[in-house]
Amino acid sequence: MLYSTHRNMIWTIVLLFCGLLVLYLIASTRSRLKNEPPLDKGLIPWLGHALEFGKDAAKFLTRMKKKHGDIFTVRVAGFYVTVLMDPNSYDAVLQDTVSLDFSRYAQVLMQRIFSVRLPGHDPATQRAWMDKHFEREGLTHLNTMMYSNIYTLLSSPEILQNLQDWKKEGLFSFCYRLLFRAGYLTLFGKEHSNNSGEVTTVYKEFRKFDNLLAKIARSTLKSGEKKTAREVREQLWDLLSMQTAEESDSWQQSYRRFLQEEGADEETQRRAMLLQLWTTQCNAGPAAFWFLGFLLTNPDAMSAVMREITSFSLPAGTQQRLPLDKLQGTPVFDSALSETLRLTAAATISREVLQDKTLYMADGREYRLRRGDRVCIFPFLSPQMDPEIHQDPEKFKYDRFLNADGTEKTDFYRHGRMLKYYTMPWGAGKNVCVGRHFAVSTIKQFVFMVLTCLDLELCDPNMPMPPVNASRYGFGMLQPDGDLDIRYRLKTQSPACWWSGASTESDYAL
Repeated sequence: MLYSTHRNMIWTIVLLFCGLLVLYLIASTRSRLKNEPPLDKGLIPWLGHALEFGKDAAKFLTRMKKKHGDIFTVRVAGFYVTVLMDPNSYDAVLQDTVSLDFSRYAQVLMQRIFSVRLPGHDPATQRAWMDKHFEREGLTHLNTMMYSNIYTLLSSPEILQNLQDWKKEGLFSFCYRLLFRAGYLTLFGKEHSNNSGEVTTVYKEFRKFDNLLAKIARSTLKSGEKKTAREVREQLWDLLSMQTAEESDSWQQSYRRFLQEEGADEETQRRAMLLQLWTTQCNAGPAAFWFLGFLLTNPDAMSAVMREITSFSLPAGTQQRLPLDKLQGTPVFDSALSETLRLTAAATISREVLQDKTLYMADGREYRLRRGDRVCIFPFLSPQMDPEIHQDPEKFKYDRFLNADGTEKTDFYRHGRMLKYYTMPWGAGKNVCVGRHFAVSTIKQFVFMVLTCLDLELCDPNMPMPPVNASRYGFGMLQPDGDLDIRYRLKTQSPACWWSGASTESDYAL
């Protein structure tokens, strides 16, 4: 009996080994065919380069580019991903809606991260609904509300509790919590505005979720983290489902009506709110942090921006509003913001290959893409950090996007060709970020108000900017690995009251 059991155990081990060997052979049999991009499968069966990719995508892709050039295919967790890094050739991917598909992989991520699957999901229909709110009159309305909420928060007792004493805080915490609250109140209804405790609770739970999001997307959560992610998700679903019937004009309620019209049941609507919360609130706070951080650690940049601001700010005590054309006419400020986004916007653009396709490069080369593979563009590395396009790309240069005459600089080159895409913080093509104008307006309003209303300085004048959290590559705005300690107080003679005179929606259409 003992002998038979031992023999069965040996056969089980042999069969298991054989099965693993077969899987290894299947996973390793792909080879590069004629006219295909260079293939790099990595040493680990099935996983390939997944671990290195997830740990620091920018570092890994930089190494692959040096090894293979502007286009290559890598194996990542069982998938073959072709990475294109020639900006002059991006339109071959961005403009193809026949052979390449965006929505399938997006739905996979929605299910994995937010546990939601939208019935009959039609990206074009949803984008049309988004356009109604984030363009033209809808954008003006949201800008008005955001303006009011930012002003209210910066005028709150936590900021003005003592006009003489400095208050210390981490800059990332300062920017993220204030802009999250302002954005939450703007998009998720007035019913929450009288309950600051509720907003604080939502923010704390949101930050827990956001800190785990990269691991959720890559399916690399540890057992304890899985439990935390599940609990935080459920808590946010509950918090975001609190409604009052009279708030029928809120952005949140409008989105609920859209989901109902698309056939989504109550539970799907509930879960979709978290998707929209993260989508709308994950970038503005981090972007404002990097912008203010770069200004604080680059005195010349801060001086140039402040000169521009004070050149059109009105004297303290006036009740006139600042004209809209002056808010739009800020080339130095806009260049510094564009430079910030160039250094810190790091989303990926992914497509699934629906059918075999020939990719035509701008230089005349042709490459075959296989059905079932994925194509990825990572604008952070090219064009944004490409030294041929941007000299000293790792350095913050506030005037990088300014011509000598003070106009916007748009002529950048690579391999002798003028670039259509020289920075891509919002993506490009038909899937360009629909909320980009609202995001830029929000960042501009917040930074203008902070610099005009507050004395803001580093606790340690020699403190450098913290490094980026490398695990966040691929998920929109980067976040810091650490914080930048600041102190702030209300300006003793502040021209900030120029904004108190604005009263119509047209005043805020930045």
